[in-house]
Amino acid sequence: CGVALVVILPFYWMFLTSILPISEVYSTSVTWLPRRIDLSAYVSAFSSEALPFARLFLNSIVVSTSVTTLQVITSSMAAYSLARLRYPGRDTLFLVYLSTLMIPVQVTMIPTFLVLRWLGWVDTYAGLILPAAFSPFGVFLLRQYFLTLPYELEDAARIDGASFLQIYWSIIMPLSGPAITALVIFTFLAQWNEFLWPLIVTNKIERFTLSIGLQYFRGLEFAQWPELMAISLVSMLPVLIVFLVQQRRFVQGIALTGLTGR
Repeated sequence: CGVALVVILPFYWMFLTSILPISEVYSTSVTWLPRRIDLSAYVSAFSSEALPFARLFLNSIVVSTSVTTLQVITSSMAAYSLARLRYPGRDTLFLVYLSTLMIPVQVTMIPTFLVLRWLGWVDTYAGLILPAAFSPFGVFLLRQYFLTLPYELEDAARIDGASFLQIYWSIIMPLSGPAITALVIFTFLAQWNEFLWPLIVTNKIERFTLSIGLQYFRGLEFAQWPELMAISLVSMLPVLIVFLVQQRRFVQGIALTGLTGR
């Protein structure tokens, strides 16, 4: 209970700051239970002329959802090849691909930015989404889960004349819900909170994500803590909803991934 209280307390303080009148926010006495609820901070924050938070919220939704979808597609197809197909050099290829996890992301940012500038994708959705569409971690996570699936189902499908693509789509993917859910939550959370790459690749406010907008708003309105806390709370809702809806399958996917020794 003590640990839970320590974890919940900052979030409660954020919520409290967002609904208290401005006089109580800056009061020297601590208020744990509000005597009066004031929602003007939410109205003020989302009607701000300096920063269109509705557009920033939409940008974050579009980028996070697109990256998550692309990572599930690319990671699952690569994992299927590395786990279920047999060809020379398969395991070596997997180790080489997995070794890219040891390369810090900061090392590849400048070359990636130069390529995007050459393509004309700076300050575009393509520049925000496509560099994150491939994930060695996602391939590793799904490969380990795919190895736990029984080969008999795949052999039976081949006898019935199913192609590799049909086996992947009709057998492997439906049986891999827990692992895919885990990848979806990890990817969505990482992209929703991503700060450095959107800061580098975007110039216009219309392309900012929420993480950039929060920092920008803090610089514009440093003293407006109720508005800042209101925006921060709203920005947490999508991630919280995704986790709560898929919590059971997420835990199941983490528990089962990596149990095989093949």
